[in-house]
Amino acid sequence: MTGSAIALPPIALRPLVSMQVAVDALLIVGGPHGAGRRVGTISGGTLDGERLRGAILGGGSDWQTVRGDGAILLEARIVVRTHDGALIAITYTGIRHGLPDVMARLGRGEPVDPADYYFRIVPSFTTSDPRYEWLNRVVAIGTGHRFADGPVYHIDEIV
Repeated sequence: MTGSAIALPPIALRPLVSMQVAVDALLIVGGPHGAGRRVGTISGGTLDGERLRGAILGGGSDWQTVRGDGAILLEARIVVRTHDGALIAITYTGIRHGLPDVMARLGRGEPVDPADYYFRIVPSFTTSDPRYEWLNRVVAIGTGHRFADGPVYHIDEIV
């Protein structure tokens, strides 16, 4: 049997949460050409969605690799306390890239139209709270927009 003979369900998206992340000034660690490292401490933020609301706790981190082609790879880890007291760990990887002048404007904290650059993340969730254990089995994707004090993400569950 070939793969084309199998009818698979189409991919659909269901809104999960909007997330605003506050990131302190980046520490420029550096590294070899094409793999420069920057690290930001996540000092807080918010989550707002129909099924998930809460606050991002301080102490998370946003590790970034600046590639030689100008793209920025993201690796972030945060902890959220939901509006009803549950703790949820969120990790996400992602990529942000655009034309050099657009990326330079973003780097200076200037306003940039999110349509002018590519910014996507793949978050995963971990919790032992029974009210939110369904998040442990969610595959999600998000689109981002960078502001001077941190990004905003709109995250969808893939259903």
